[in-house]
Amino acid sequence: MAVPQQHEDFAPQPFRLDVQLHDLLKNPAETKPLAVPPKATGPMTLPEPVFPQHPELLAMEDNYEENLERAKQGHRKWTAPLVLRAMNGWLFPYAKSRVLPGDFHPIIAYLFTEWKCNLDCHYCWAFENHVKGMTEDVARRSIDWLHSTTCRVLAFMGGEPLLRPQMVHKVSYYAAKKGFWIYLATNARLLRPEVTDRLLDAGVATINFAVDSVDEKPSLPKALTPVRSYFDYLLRKQYKYGLAVFFNMNICRNNIEDIKQLTEIAHDNGIATDYHINESPMMEQDHFKHYDDNSTYITKEDWPKIDELIDWIIEKNKSGYKMVNSVKRLQDMKEFLRGRVEPWNCRAGQNSIIIRTDGTLAPCFPLYTATHDWGVIEKHKFDVPQLNEMKKSCHTHCFSTLNHNLGFCYNDSRVIKWVLKQASHGFQGVTGSFTE
Repeated sequence: MAVPQQHEDFAPQPFRLDVQLHDLLKNPAETKPLAVPPKATGPMTLPEPVFPQHPELLAMEDNYEENLERAKQGHRKWTAPLVLRAMNGWLFPYAKSRVLPGDFHPIIAYLFTEWKCNLDCHYCWAFENHVKGMTEDVARRSIDWLHSTTCRVLAFMGGEPLLRPQMVHKVSYYAAKKGFWIYLATNARLLRPEVTDRLLDAGVATINFAVDSVDEKPSLPKALTPVRSYFDYLLRKQYKYGLAVFFNMNICRNNIEDIKQLTEIAHDNGIATDYHINESPMMEQDHFKHYDDNSTYITKEDWPKIDELIDWIIEKNKSGYKMVNSVKRLQDMKEFLRGRVEPWNCRAGQNSIIIRTDGTLAPCFPLYTATHDWGVIEKHKFDVPQLNEMKKSCHTHCFSTLNHNLGFCYNDSRVIKWVLKQASHGFQGVTGSFTE
């Protein structure tokens, strides 16, 4: 997740949306469908993955040090099949979405196979451990439905997706066979070497390695030290499989020095970083236990220290450190701290969607717990006038990196310029932010 909009006397609010919109989206009289209607033929299952598909890749990377040095210099090599995989996932669906009729042309779908988590980060409300995980029936039908649309990027989200590693392996295998570019977000506590081998063999393209501190803190258990051996193993496998790895970090009031250390660790290991600003829930979350006495929330008194950290990150970005965030996006974090968010080109519900564990749909992650009915897989109810009216309020409270990046990129001139720039050097060394 990426600070509550602050007030003179800081007191975390139960939600950040305008009250009128919040009450509309959480109207108990308008409950969302409980599940996807079953098929008359009975529940579907996922095929058993073949493993290994690529036995020659199971060995450790022989040229790791050489590849690491190239990656640190921004010259990582990508094979033609890997370049084509990325283009099939992102570029071609984007082009189709610009020329096909209608408004619903998803490029990326966030598949919440779990709403449970094995950790309790005190800023995070994105788990509720009594919720059942996604079934194979819903997962397969989700992928089949998405395949009938323009969507070719599938992102595993949670909760923690690797609570059921066999499930993620099955879904990855099936989705990759249908041409999806696959993204996994994980706290890595369950990313054992044998799990890494299976996921990379199945075709996972990017791993969002979520860490907030070097050593574990009571409120920030997503720490690197407990999973350092898993991290090192992943790094040594990434070049063989054409995997991209990046640290996903949440800037809190109690991890400023950790953010700096993790940034340097990422740089030393040739991977990118992605930064978020800690925020309270956009909608009220009845299951969230940490509204009060939360050591992670940024207060007004913390602004100077956070500003200094952001300036430090910006200097690292300008010096060549690989980052998902652009300099402009990092600068905007200071405005968000102060409750100022300019309207932006949110494409949620049109080019990005989320699929909940039960197969119901929502436009974006912050609205996961909304009860408004946006439909289910195979029968969406996304309505652009409704979305646009809602976004007049919600996107001025939102700092979603994922959707901001999509909205920023949803511009023909920017895309053409970027593609030409990358094509000029054979799509080699493509890392960092869209604007770099």
